[in-house]
Amino acid sequence: MAELMARDGTWSFDGEGIRIVPGRERGVHKLRQDLGEFTVPLTALAGIAHEPGRKVGRLRLRLRDGADPLLQVTGGGLSDDANPYQVAVEAARVDVAEYFVDAVRQALLLEQVPDGPCDRYLLPGPSVPLTAAGVDGVATFDGERVRVEWRWNTSETKRQWGPRDYALTDLEAVEWRPSAGLESGFLRFRPHGAKERLKPEHDPNSIELWGFKKESGTTALLAAAVTARLPHPSAPAAPALPPAAPAVPAAASAPPAAGPPAAAPADDHDALLRRLRELGELHREGILTDEEFTATKAAVLRRFDTGG
Repeated sequence: MAELMARDGTWSFDGEGIRIVPGRERGVHKLRQDLGEFTVPLTALAGIAHEPGRKVGRLRLRLRDGADPLLQVTGGGLSDDANPYQVAVEAARVDVAEYFVDAVRQALLLEQVPDGPCDRYLLPGPSVPLTAAGVDGVATFDGERVRVEWRWNTSETKRQWGPRDYALTDLEAVEWRPSAGLESGFLRFRPHGAKERLKPEHDPNSIELWGFKKESGTTALLAAAVTARLPHPSAPAAPALPPAAPAVPAAASAPPAAGPPAAAPADDHDALLRRLRELGELHREGILTDEEFTATKAAVLRRFDTGG
């Protein structure tokens, strides 16, 4: 087993996964501490690297695209001190970091782990329930529903909409962006079919975010927890169902209703009379018996009545 202890936390590798335990010292980012202990399976890794520094270097994990819901929803927006997939390495521990890197790389090579994208999440995401606060609202997620309550300082637009409540089946995606300079960040819940994108301060589906350490870390975790329970964006599409057979109107499927026989055309009437005269002559001449004449005459009349 390879193990690296650093101020940000402790990483241990047993050949199948990297166990990450966050540090509890003052200065360790709150997102790391709130996320808690978790394991990155070897199959979720695309690589690992140690970047030496004059005083402090950095050990970084590179995960396969789509393997982790936290990285999926934050889209590279996590700062180095908040990113749980990297730790600062002091100069005295460089040899340990290099040994750790070699052990993980050898395992990736032996197991022939692909480094391409994933079509399902290989990490479960943050545990629930979770509560996250932004500038103008507070979101809670219990694993099935998201509830947003507005604060006193929310905009009039959001106040008119009132509290928001979403089932997972209502949501197409979750979006999270940290604030940048004077531009606000947001935690946005995107319902199916929603196309209009308002500014965070006016969007009734968004909580506005300012800063990072104070509030954005927990909102990122909540966004990741919801994302982990939504369909993966690269999941194979469900096979299309065969087109349904067109409905057959009842009148078309039902047998034709019995009704009075259609009237015989005039030409058929003349043919009938000729046939009856012929039968009469054959009967008189003795060619047809009484029984044969009666049966044949009845058959001709039936054909005439049915039009056939």
